[in-house]
Amino acid sequence: MIMMMMMCSMWMWVVLVAIAGALLVLRSILKNVNWWLYESKLGVKQYSLPPGDMGWPFIGNMWSFLSAFKSKDPDSFISSFVSRFGRTGMYKTMMFGNPSIIVTTPEICKRVLTDDDKFTPGWPQSTIELIGKRSFISMSYEEHKRLRRLTSSSINGMEALSLYLTYIEKNVKSSLEKWANMGQIEFLTEIRKLTFKIIMHIFLSSESEHVMEALEREYTALNHGVRAMCINIPGFAYHKAFKARKNLVAIFQSIVDERRNLRKGYLPGKAKDMMDALIDLEDDERKLSDEDIIDIMLMYLNAGHESSGHITMWATFFLQKHPEYLQKAKAEQEEIIRRRPSTQKGLTLKEVREMDFLYKVIDETLRVITFSLVVFREAKTDVNING
Repeated sequence: MIMMMMMCSMWMWVVLVAIAGALLVLRSILKNVNWWLYESKLGVKQYSLPPGDMGWPFIGNMWSFLSAFKSKDPDSFISSFVSRFGRTGMYKTMMFGNPSIIVTTPEICKRVLTDDDKFTPGWPQSTIELIGKRSFISMSYEEHKRLRRLTSSSINGMEALSLYLTYIEKNVKSSLEKWANMGQIEFLTEIRKLTFKIIMHIFLSSESEHVMEALEREYTALNHGVRAMCINIPGFAYHKAFKARKNLVAIFQSIVDERRNLRKGYLPGKAKDMMDALIDLEDDERKLSDEDIIDIMLMYLNAGHESSGHITMWATFFLQKHPEYLQKAKAEQEEIIRRRPSTQKGLTLKEVREMDFLYKVIDETLRVITFSLVVFREAKTDVNING
C-alpha cells in the first residue's frame, strides 16, 4: 500500500515536471516567434538593434503596456525595460501590431522628431482607422502644413479668443457655481464636460444640446478604443470605438449636409464657426471634400476638449500643491479686478493679456505634463543612432 502511494506520488511529480517543462519550451518558442517573423529577416543588421523584448506573437507587449497605464504606476512599463536592459534610452519592442523602437531620452527624441529626411509620421493603422484617413496624423508633412495654415486661423490667437470670451466666461462661472453645490466631484470629468461644451460652441455654434450630449458619449468610446488593442470583436474597446466613429461620421455628415443646403441660393457671409470655415475653405489647390471636413472636425473636437481638460486639471492640481504660487496667481487676478472700471461687465481681452503670471503657470504645466503619452514616427530608411 505504501509502495503504491509512493509510486503514484512519483508519477504525479513526473507528470508535473513534464508539464512544467513543456510549458517552458512552449513559452520559449512563443517568445521567439516575433524574432523569427521580424528580426531574423534583417540578417546581420539585427545585431545592431537596441536591446529589448518583442513580447508575445501578434500582441507583442500590449498587455503589459495597457496594464501599466491602467495602474497607479504608469511608469512601470518603461521601468521594466530599464531594469532588464539598462538605461540605453532605446528599446526594441512590439507595439500596436508593429515591431517598434521605444525612444526615451531627450537627445534621441529630438533627433527622431525633427529629422524629417529620415522619419515620417507613423501612427498605427488602427488609430488612423478611428481618427480618420484625412486627419492630420495620417497625411504628408506638406499637406498637414497646408491644412493647418488654412484651418487654424479661426481658432488660434487673441483675435479668435475675443469672439468667444463672453461665452467662455459665462460657462466657466456657471460651472463653478454648479460644482460648489455638488459636494465631492470627479474634477477631470466635470472639466472635460465644460471644455467640450466650449469647443462645441466654437466649432458648431448652432448645434443643439442633444447633439452635444450624443457627440460627447461617442467621443468617450472613441478615446477608449484609441488606447486599446486592435480587436474588432463585439465586447472589446476597439470595436466599441469603431462603432462610435461610424456614429460620429453620421452625425457630422448630417450637419455638413444641412450647412451645404443652407448655402444654396445665396453667397455665404463671414463664417460664424469652424464648420462654416471648412465648408467655405478654398485655396489654389482644391476645396475640401465632405470626408476631409468630417475627419478634420472629428480630430479637432477630440484633441481640443481632451487636451484643454487635462491641462486645466493639472494646472489646478499644481497650484493646490504649491500654495505660494496659488497666492501669487490669485493676487494677480485680484489686482486686475481692482483696476476694472465699475461700469465694466465681464472679462476683456486686455485683461487676459495682463495675466502674465497665469500664462507662466500654464506654460510650466505644458512643459511638465505631456498629454500625449507617445508620438509615433516611422523610419523611411535605415537609421544609425548611437550605434
